[in-house]
Amino acid sequence: MAKQTPPKRKYDSSRRKEQARQTRLQITKAAHKLFVERGYAGATIEAIAQESGVAQETVYATFGSKRKILAFLLDISIGGDDQPVRLLDRPEPQAIMHDMDQRRQLSMFARDITRILSRASPVFEIMRSASKTEPEIDKLLHGLYRERLQNMIRFVQSIIANGPLRDGMDEAQAGEMVWALTSPELFQLFKVERGWTAEKYAQWLTDILIRLLLP
Repeated sequence: MAKQTPPKRKYDSSRRKEQARQTRLQITKAAHKLFVERGYAGATIEAIAQESGVAQETVYATFGSKRKILAFLLDISIGGDDQPVRLLDRPEPQAIMHDMDQRRQLSMFARDITRILSRASPVFEIMRSASKTEPEIDKLLHGLYRERLQNMIRFVQSIIANGPLRDGMDEAQAGEMVWALTSPELFQLFKVERGWTAEKYAQWLTDILIRLLLP
């Protein structure tokens, strides 16, 4: 009787993908620590590799450049995780934009953007500092500013869908005001220079947006 050949086991890539994900996060965490301690220029790829416990080749193979590490760090700081989901497609922004009450939208938005800024504003500060000497990071930073403005205009459009803005306020002006009031730079001023808590900033932002935008 012929000996049966056991069926080939299907290659399961999930474990390898998870290992690659953990390596990416490990490198990012090490880079974040060094960016804070040494600045962007002082956090070399060699130092990041040593801090994260991997070879320099692994850092390059995973990200390609230090600029891409910083960009990924900002992405996960804004989103709160490493899932490839656009900010506006996440549950919290979707709930805000689909709510039917303008004041509730503004209150929900203020709380959500405060959580985002608490995570992301220190990384924006690293990026803003690096942009002074790194043209590619300067280009990336200004692209992020434009994207953030577009997101704020989208948010304002969801407010307008539920009722008018105050007299003399149009969509573009409202978007720019929200964009400025929720800037990482302003949040850092309140938090670092004035010692505001996240709760105080969120309440202030709610109050000022209602007064500025609504009739």
